[in-house]
Amino acid sequence: MFGLNLLKIIFTLCNIEEYKSTQNRVKFYRKLVFPFVPVYYLVTYVRNKLYDNGIIKSKSYDFPVICVGNLSVGGTGKTPMIEYLIYLLKDAYTIATLSRGYKRKSKGFQLGNEAASAETLGDEPFQFYTKFNKDVQVAVDSNRVQGIKSLLELHNKPQIILLDDAFQHRRVKAGFNILLTTYDNLYTDDFLLPAGNLRESVTGANRADAIVITKCPTALDEMEMGNIINKINPQKHQAVFFSRIVYSEKVKSLKNEVDLSAVNNFTLVTGIANATPLVEYLKSKNLKFEHLNYQDHYRFTSNVIEKLTQYKMIITTEKDFMRLQSYNALQDTLYYLPIKVQLNESEKFNKLIKQFVKFKL
Repeated sequence: MFGLNLLKIIFTLCNIEEYKSTQNRVKFYRKLVFPFVPVYYLVTYVRNKLYDNGIIKSKSYDFPVICVGNLSVGGTGKTPMIEYLIYLLKDAYTIATLSRGYKRKSKGFQLGNEAASAETLGDEPFQFYTKFNKDVQVAVDSNRVQGIKSLLELHNKPQIILLDDAFQHRRVKAGFNILLTTYDNLYTDDFLLPAGNLRESVTGANRADAIVITKCPTALDEMEMGNIINKINPQKHQAVFFSRIVYSEKVKSLKNEVDLSAVNNFTLVTGIANATPLVEYLKSKNLKFEHLNYQDHYRFTSNVIEKLTQYKMIITTEKDFMRLQSYNALQDTLYYLPIKVQLNESEKFNKLIKQFVKFKL
């Protein structure tokens, strides 16, 4: 109990999103709390050892459970990776996604339906439901064991469950773990909370079956990929892949879509962990825009919505669009820019996933 309370205190203290607009303040803060790092390390080390040695039990399943997660807080591209897996598997299998449902207002197990919203599911699960509701069951439950149990009790129970952001949720032992880390902030270059962004020690990466370096630049040659692989030093059983974000050529609203090249002088609104890649992409297109940057999973207040109604055209991320689209005053001016993941060795990755699924079924 003491360990859990201590973790809550540390996480509260190191709520990095509160300081993203003032990076110098973050750096000062992290130096100040560096003495807490050994305490955090000890708590997470003991917890993992208890699971590793079977003192605290993890639940395994006799069907495919695939986990997508990371070692760090912040955006590593989990949502587009889940969507990649959905596209890969949905035509052949009955699939469900299971997320915690971060910042939703509902409690317990919730299954996506016609009444679903970002408030009942959370923005990312609601994005899954909006895009794939005919092909995928979308569920949320902070207790993943209970969430899986509830999914298996459905009349049309899933053959495959995709766990979103559950690498540290060790009560469930996924059959296949995909670990994500960003190109510009590898977990090997980071520090433990609260001085850095790591949720646990880098040794936790050993639990992964595949490691994906996300948000890579387009011009990434074999030599640099080799250097990165050497730096993360994967285990023999681990395959390493590189992915990049591919942006759509069109922005979409609830009513229509417009060529990105045809828009200019718009307002970019983001409430994600790292908006830098998107901002740089839009600048590379020589587009003129104002950027309003909010913290990750920002819950837009009435005052902010009133401010946004003053802009003639707003472009946002798909995740932010899930929260903003419910405001009628924005529906004529609000657009989002779709993205997808492109893997460097997609055939190898796809084969790895399909072989695991076939083996477990």
